[in-house]
Amino acid sequence: MCNDRRCRQQKLVVVGQGYVGLPLAVRAVESGFTVIGLDTDELRVKHLESGDSYVEDVSDARLAAALATGRYHPTTDCDKTADFDVCAISVPTPLREGVPDLRYVQRAGLTMAPHITPGATVVLESTTYPGTTECLLRRLLEDGSGLRAGSDFHLGYSPERIDPGNTRWRLENTPKVVAGIDAASLRSIERFYAHIVERTVPVASCRTAELCKLLENTFRHVNIALVNELAMVSRSLDADIWEAIEAAATKPFGFMPFRPGPGVGGHCLPIDPCYLSWQVKRLLRQDVRTIQLANEINGTMPEHVVTRIGRGLNARGKPVNGSRVLQLGLAYKKNTGDIRESPALALTRSLIGLGARVVAVEPHTDPALLPQDITRVELTEAEVRAADVVVVATDHDAFDYALVERAGAYVFDTRNRCRRGERVEVL
Repeated sequence: MCNDRRCRQQKLVVVGQGYVGLPLAVRAVESGFTVIGLDTDELRVKHLESGDSYVEDVSDARLAAALATGRYHPTTDCDKTADFDVCAISVPTPLREGVPDLRYVQRAGLTMAPHITPGATVVLESTTYPGTTECLLRRLLEDGSGLRAGSDFHLGYSPERIDPGNTRWRLENTPKVVAGIDAASLRSIERFYAHIVERTVPVASCRTAELCKLLENTFRHVNIALVNELAMVSRSLDADIWEAIEAAATKPFGFMPFRPGPGVGGHCLPIDPCYLSWQVKRLLRQDVRTIQLANEINGTMPEHVVTRIGRGLNARGKPVNGSRVLQLGLAYKKNTGDIRESPALALTRSLIGLGARVVAVEPHTDPALLPQDITRVELTEAEVRAADVVVVATDHDAFDYALVERAGAYVFDTRNRCRRGERVEVL
């Protein structure tokens, strides 16, 4: 908690109030800052103003407490950001036809540039390729403000490390990598985050910090691809990949457990490694082959799961066409409602495309955000018994797996949450 007067008087603007920006904004309020939460989505802002959080990592109670301080102001009005001390840009960086789409970063830069004053600090948190902060954002801010980064205002990069649904590692106790375009910028950015998190990790350049984020997610992407590929071949080897992973995890050095699943999703793994491979291809005219292979393996997992389900139904004398499928989970990750790039949704689409009658249980996602052609139901014994196959696609802790094991005629479990038996097949 920041108790000094300077911190209480500082005005922070957080551009983007999503899965990254909202936790940062609320934590900053708790640390003593006055925070303007800027977002272009009017519906989001209305939810926030009424104390209704749409991000699992920020409870309604925390949001209400932040509002009650009088120092958190969600808004769509960029004029309210005037005279800020620090601005953190936390906007999406998606892919468009395989190419990095930085229009949200560009829009944020154009919006905030006229409000920069001498001595202010701007830090980019959005995941992107090395060079974005120094080459793209810097130019936008300088052109729009008439000031010079370094000499007039501070500029840097600090990659977000939000892990939705993780109750152990939160924003405040996860080390924060920080970088600036010069020594003064780094000092300013490190000083700001020191009020927010327990530990900062300074690196020598913004490009290194940008690469750090891509390295972290590429590491996960590649290792998930490895266990996914082994899951596809282990049955033919008459070996259990799940048990092998748990046994290997007992080794106290040289191994880190990753587990198979129906694919990868969210705002990081399907996208971030592609930012790195795109930049390497563009600048160096060469491929990052491990990323290409990981994309291929993880991208085919939903179809692999559909093939396995089809075989399981055929073995029971039923075609996929016309079968009733009860799918547990549509989010990409357990205990969250985030459906962005979710392999569970890709699985649903494939099953529907083959003529299956799919109903889904998803307790975490706002029903208004789900595709309209997907029927949502509650997990009941009647629904389990009515299904030709129950598919565990996302392993939410809220699901009654004992009920599924007891009442399901055929269960295909992509997450290894159900006990093995004649009626339960695992990925």
